[in-house]
Amino acid sequence: MEERATHARRGIVSFADRGGRMTAGQQRAWDRSWPRLGADLADLTPDGRRADLLDDDGRLDPAAWFGREADLRLEIGSGMGETTAALAAAEPDVDHVAVEVYPPGLGQLLMRADEAGLANLRLLRGDAVVVLSDRIAPDRLAGLRVFYPDPWPKRRHHKRRLVQPETVALMASRLRPGGVLHLATDVADYADWMLEVTDAEPTLENPHGGFAPRPAWRPRTKFESRAEVDGRPSRDLLLVRTGGFPTSGTGS
Repeated sequence: MEERATHARRGIVSFADRGGRMTAGQQRAWDRSWPRLGADLADLTPDGRRADLLDDDGRLDPAAWFGREADLRLEIGSGMGETTAALAAAEPDVDHVAVEVYPPGLGQLLMRADEAGLANLRLLRGDAVVVLSDRIAPDRLAGLRVFYPDPWPKRRHHKRRLVQPETVALMASRLRPGGVLHLATDVADYADWMLEVTDAEPTLENPHGGFAPRPAWRPRTKFESRAEVDGRPSRDLLLVRTGGFPTSGTGS
């Protein structure tokens, strides 16, 4: 499965290299907190600078990073971190890892983490598919979130969309039985594609039979509100890894 997902992604990534410079505040947060709260994927190798965060199998060891044993949720594409920080603050007993490639977004999330005093949030910079395939052990995650991934609207770019059969199978394999994959988008044709792909994944169950009611606990950002005004309502999918069902918490 890892080989299929990685092969499908070779030379194709779902994110654009936007680069960008950090603000002074983001840079200060980075200098202050990145060594403690952040890590680059390139350093997460058995002989890398952050080998201390890996277990004997070369997978991420959350207990080594967070200093405790707890449920683990991973978010792909945390953007500027508004939702990420709010959800981590709402679940202090759950550990959260945000995967992002955009340095200003990571810097902004570090600012939010500092301001809120979040001890249960860590940041990874790198390609999320590589993170999942190489550094997250199977059956490890209590939840995996992908909110508003790049829609790549042109048809010739649809192959760059993150949600593909191979990557959804990989995501599902990293969830423990009963873990939840939560997808959200305000792009109608991408939402339909997400539903089609997840319906075809045999290790995921859709308890809602389609799009889920918008969870009240998912923060409503200004971007979502603006999209609704423009006639682009968000659609959520909550998929459960077969073998069990979530019992409490936010469910993703």
